[in-house]
Amino acid sequence: MTLQITDATLDEVLQTDKLVVIDFWAEWCGPCKMIGPIIDEIGEEYQDRVVVGKVDVDNNDEATSRYGIRSIPTVLFIKNGEVVDKLVGAGAKSLFTEKIEKLL
Repeated sequence: MTLQITDATLDEVLQTDKLVVIDFWAEWCGPCKMIGPIIDEIGEEYQDRVVVGKVDVDNNDEATSRYGIRSIPTVLFIKNGEVVDKLVGAGAKSLFTEKIEKLL
């Protein structure tokens, strides 16, 4: 399951002891639309072990600024509240799953 994360819910999402994967995206972003379904698939496949969510950068300035997001899509991998890895730009599903497997 993929969560819709907002400025108001970000801190609550980060309170988990699971790996958190957050996709920063926007509706008008072509590459974001390309990886959107991949992020959703990962959310389903890893739902018991990883928290997967999306932040719409147009509506969540606080979360976007907090992580210094300058390009989208940017996918952050967060463990214990700290960013441990990130991917910027579109990529194959295997890029995302390899990073997740290494961090689990």
